Amino acid sequence: MSSNESAYRSSAAEPVRLEEPVRFDEHGIDPIPASARDSTPWQQFWIWCGANIAPINWVLGALGVTLGLSLVETLVVITLGNLVGCAVFGLFNVIGHRTGVNQMVLGRGPFGRRGALVPGLVQGLLTMGWVGVNTWVVLDLVIEILAQAGVHGGTGLRYLVAGLIMAAQLLLALYGFYAIRTFEKYTVPVTVLVMVVMTGLAIGQADLHWTTATATTAGDKFTAVTQLLTAIGIGWGISWLPYSADYSRFVRTEASDRSVFWSTALGMYVPTVWLAALGACLASAGDGGDPSSLVTGAFGVMAVPVLLLIMHGPVATNILNLYSCSLAALSVGIRTARWKVTLVAGTVASLVLVVFVHADSFAQAFDHWMASILVWISPWAAIVLVDFFVLRRGRIDVATLYRDGGANVRALVSLALGLVAAWAWQFGTVPALQGPIARTLGHTDFSWLSGALVAGGLHYVLARRAHRKAPGAAPAETVS
Repeated sequence: MSSNESAYRSSAAEPVRLEEPVRFDEHGIDPIPASARDSTPWQQFWIWCGANIAPINWVLGALGVTLGLSLVETLVVITLGNLVGCAVFGLFNVIGHRTGVNQMVLGRGPFGRRGALVPGLVQGLLTMGWVGVNTWVVLDLVIEILAQAGVHGGTGLRYLVAGLIMAAQLLLALYGFYAIRTFEKYTVPVTVLVMVVMTGLAIGQADLHWTTATATTAGDKFTAVTQLLTAIGIGWGISWLPYSADYSRFVRTEASDRSVFWSTALGMYVPTVWLAALGACLASAGDGGDPSSLVTGAFGVMAVPVLLLIMHGPVATNILNLYSCSLAALSVGIRTARWKVTLVAGTVASLVLVVFVHADSFAQAFDHWMASILVWISPWAAIVLVDFFVLRRGRIDVATLYRDGGANVRALVSLALGLVAAWAWQFGTVPALQGPIARTLGHTDFSWLSGALVAGGLHYVLARRAHRKAPGAAPAETVS
């Protein structure tokens, strides 16, 4: 048993010293004691709002127009789709608030301690990859800004900028949750104000085409809707589920589930829909889908201060990636301090970034592959959701998550079949990950739905059947 987990047994935490504005986060994967849970729902809103004010949302919002939908159709899909995805995200944050436990350890509930190793490893690897991808995106934006200002430094300048960005991200993640919370609290409101100005300027200058659409048949429109739902509709909120409880576990115990749900769901919903809608509007005016092009085309010389502040989004995303990466590593059994794991993750991400700096085409291909492989989240999330809210009726004995145990074979089988179902109805940019159902049904993409229904439904059926055969046993009992 690790030192992080043994801390749960004693759970004698020192009182929080509120006079310290930012303190070092010494917590690992042990449940956060009530005395140390001082975050508010409002602070959770800023964390998730900051992480989603990012250029990628412009691009994904513009995707609807690119796929052939009209501006009105794109806005409807983005607005309604995110209602579902962000609501599920809010529910996962409620689980973290009720238990005080990080997300990958919570996965031990349905999968068992050993069974949860697989999702934990996947989450740890993906988060490191995302840090490299997101920093590469930020780097391109900074170089674009400096070029407009007349600063050209070649590869040396790229390395300097990349080093500064990575150092800032790594420092915040090393310091932990309290530094992340403070960073978002003071930077996001300013960024939101800039977004208000930017939106006003963009809409005022752009010649919007509300009903023009290149997809003319019902089949083409339906295909475009499904792909947009996966990219920036329902799928966007789902993509953040493995991170959720890592932060809501710090919310005060006296805060209501409702306040946690709404603060986190809206923190995800507002910036995602806002930026995606802005990207769609600019794309409908013929300004393309590249982040730099979208901004510079709309604002001209004003793009420099706008881009400098909008860079905050990817940085805010990466500090969550680095922090959650360290928790995922500890959850699979690595026994060391959280900050040491974060340092290793930052180093690996830096090496990935070096490769990207020298190979933009490879970086783009890797970015597409990363987006496609996130299909694993929907079946995993469905199992966790069904297990906690349906089978366990919203409660779990936290101590059982930290006991030695085997793997729940039923949950792992459900996950495997859910992954197959998700792949079968996925149509991404990577040919190998385009499933037969998606290709047969006109390139539609319902991967998030097929994966969730198969995995969640199968887990429920198998767990109930096992419970009936063994009266008195827990529905999610682990087996070796």
